[in-house]
Amino acid sequence: MDKLKLSELLDDKPVKLTIDLPAQIHRDLVAYAELLGRNTGQAVEPGKLIAPMIAKFMATDRAFTRMRREKQNPG
Repeated sequence: MDKLKLSELLDDKPVKLTIDLPAQIHRDLVAYAELLGRNTGQAVEPGKLIAPMIAKFMATDRAFTRMRREKQNPG
């Protein structure tokens, strides 16, 4: 089994956004969804990967998490 940064996707109330992606990014999302589906046994729609990927990116961005922590706990 391949070690992916994402695991099973949780259901959450979504906010609808419309975005344009470069074709290569879409192809990569499709490939990632296929691999994740094989690893979890769960069919994954490529578009459903975008939110968890962004969340993972922001959670691992040290400058962002530091700024957010400072904003929530000033002084």
